[in-house]
Amino acid sequence: MATGSDAGAPLGRVSPPRRNGGERPAPPWRVEGTRTGSGGPGVPRQRPPWLRFGWMLLVLLAVNWIISSFLLAPPARTPVSYTFFLSQVKGANVAEITSTGDTIEGKFVKKTSYTPTGGQAEQVDRFTTQRPSFADDNLFAMLQAGGVPVNANPPDAPAPVWQQLLVGFGPTLLLVGLLIWGMRRVAANAAGGIGGFGRSRARLYRPDAGPRTTFADVAGIEEVEQEVTEIVDFLREPEKYRRLGAQIPHGVLLSGPPGTGKTLLARAVAGEAEVPFFSMSASEFIEMIVGVGASRVRDLFEQAKKVAPSIVFIDELDAIGRARGGAQSLGGNDEREQTLNQILTEMDGFTGNEGVVVLAATNRAEILDPALLRPGRFDRRVTVSPPDLAGRRKILEVHTRGVPIAPGVSLQDLATATPGMVGADLKNLVNEAALLAARRGHDRVQTSDFTDALEKIVLGTVRGIMLTPEEKERTAFHESGHALLGMLTPGADPVRKISIIPRGQALGVTFQSPETDRYGYSAKYLRGRIIGALGGRAAEEVVFGEKTTGAENDLDQVSNIARQMVGRWGMSDAIGPVSVLPPPGQESPFGLDGVAPATKELVDQEVRAIVDSCYAEALQLLRDHRDQLGRLANRLLETETLDEDDAYAAAGISRESAPGAVARGDVPGLPAAAGVPPRAAAAGVASATATTGGTPGVTGPATASGTSGATGSAGVRSAPATTADTSRGTGPVGR
Repeated sequence: MATGSDAGAPLGRVSPPRRNGGERPAPPWRVEGTRTGSGGPGVPRQRPPWLRFGWMLLVLLAVNWIISSFLLAPPARTPVSYTFFLSQVKGANVAEITSTGDTIEGKFVKKTSYTPTGGQAEQVDRFTTQRPSFADDNLFAMLQAGGVPVNANPPDAPAPVWQQLLVGFGPTLLLVGLLIWGMRRVAANAAGGIGGFGRSRARLYRPDAGPRTTFADVAGIEEVEQEVTEIVDFLREPEKYRRLGAQIPHGVLLSGPPGTGKTLLARAVAGEAEVPFFSMSASEFIEMIVGVGASRVRDLFEQAKKVAPSIVFIDELDAIGRARGGAQSLGGNDEREQTLNQILTEMDGFTGNEGVVVLAATNRAEILDPALLRPGRFDRRVTVSPPDLAGRRKILEVHTRGVPIAPGVSLQDLATATPGMVGADLKNLVNEAALLAARRGHDRVQTSDFTDALEKIVLGTVRGIMLTPEEKERTAFHESGHALLGMLTPGADPVRKISIIPRGQALGVTFQSPETDRYGYSAKYLRGRIIGALGGRAAEEVVFGEKTTGAENDLDQVSNIARQMVGRWGMSDAIGPVSVLPPPGQESPFGLDGVAPATKELVDQEVRAIVDSCYAEALQLLRDHRDQLGRLANRLLETETLDEDDAYAAAGISRESAPGAVARGDVPGLPAAAGVPPRAAAAGVASATATTGGTPGVTGPATASGTSGATGSAGVRSAPATTADTSRGTGPVGR
């Protein structure tokens, strides 16, 4: 039972004993976070930081004043006797004097040795002496006779007050100011990351900073332009949409092949939008210091929110938006994933980013993280595809607005001759043509300038090498074999040009392109492509009876087309309508693709069967038209280059009735192939089409842009080829 003074204390709480006088002693513990200085007896009061800084400043100012006093003090004067002074006056060695009372101070003309009483001799320049009051030596007359100036002002007067203050306090104040400025900069940088790395490097677009890009500079992608134009219109007139309950999309993702105009479209948005526009590349978020990328993302969106409504453009989003948890990931804490997580939060997190629209561009939308692509972050995913014929015509009109063009130039024909080219390619074509015209001294860019520029881009630059007569003849028959089979094979693309002039890595080139843009490929067309690609090897065997290395590029194209026909496009009865090969670029380095070895062996057998069948057909066609092959090759040897009309005339084949003139694989005079839709139907999905997403792309039946040539040290006349996009047309078949 509690007694005494603790009788009223709660159970479980024991009060410390009181000292004499009734005061409770200080507790033997200390509570963190409480104020110091007033927490009880014995606790020292902590001085504020500004007080310590003030004392330090006063000490520095005092030291500065003392040092400056010594620096500004005049040099000391040597006391001399009045007798010595008179002797120097008589010897005309006094430069000037100043007299204040009986004190005389001055300067000798030249230093003089003076020995004081009981001292050592020293050299004297500045002196001081006292004139005795009883002296009667007529000193003033002696000074006047010697021409010595006599001053009444003190010679060692102190410096003006402003000089004393400047020298006495100026250095300390300047040093303290620089110190405060540096500390503030460090603090500001530390707030955004170590050394300022965490600050966003986004650039704010200013219309008056340079040439302005508008939607008038964008052509050939009208459907994509409409998507982003709506965003700009919403930012300009938000009430027009809000009264109907519409909300602005959080993000718009532009995806498509390189050069299709994604960045150009973003610049047009910056030029048209009347709101702040921030642009930044995704790679600029990443640094070697972990956490910097996320800090830059936060800083970027903070800047954008302060001036909302605004637009943020992130180029090459795949640099930080790659799907998490894949083989490329280094763990949940690596820098790229932290940056991606911060972007996800800023775009559609707990607080949201009202008023900020994110515009992003990428060439690889398939590898982006699913959380980044969901609605609420990127509400719109717009695919920017290569332009069609009408789009290429409009793009050429845009890029030739400032180029003087000759009256005979047809942009429609130029657009027809450039299937598959994107906006960047067409801009480069116009620029190359203008450079050629200037080099040739033309006042206007002519058709020949555009034609030669196109050949330079597609076929390569002319090489100044000399071929032996035997090599030149073999090359002529090789290219004639390609061209003749292109003229004879139903469904083949028309032959546009044949050349045995070495270009790039190619000794000779045969260029074919379709009449119209292609979006679907039938099995008959693909077999015709294989037959045409094997025409060079077949011609060499028919004429010379031997094989050479000049067909290496052709064989690469043939193998690529046949393998995809069998393994991806279901054009083999033995494999069936299944896809057993991964898309190009997604092959597993360890063979972990889930395909049985027996299936792969069957794919190889079917590929070999298709190629053997097409090669036999190529040999038979060339043997049946041996005379036409010879005429075409001889004509090519004479001129070295044949355009479309000359090539068909040399082969004796009518351009209008040639089987190869039919773009869809039909034979003139015969019904359409089974499963092929009528011509009036859209050129979309046909029976046995070999497309994925519209065009085969780099995986489709493509030919290289003249990548065969004399490379290597063992007489190899062909280098490995890089397959081009099928949408660019058949392209040149190089030897």
